[in-house]
Amino acid sequence: MIHPSYSELMNVINNEVEPGEQPPVQSRYSIVIATSKRARQLIAGAPAYVKDSKGKKPLSIAVEELYEGKVRIVGDAEDSEEAN
Repeated sequence: MIHPSYSELMNVINNEVEPGEQPPVQSRYSIVIATSKRARQLIAGAPAYVKDSKGKKPLSIAVEELYEGKVRIVGDAEDSEEAN
């Protein structure tokens, strides 16, 4: 079994959502897209935010960063607000 599971990862990511707000992750697809984008950033040379990342694959590092809350998923609306 892969740790963390999709459901565990979704619970951790959606944990900080206030009542009435829409959670950033609503499906496994959202997690796959987010981790693959982060893994591409790591491959391109972005620093890892978790300890002991040497020797680990970029996707494993990306999953660990999401699970530990070091990286967060923002929706399209938040992303466009941060760009302004």
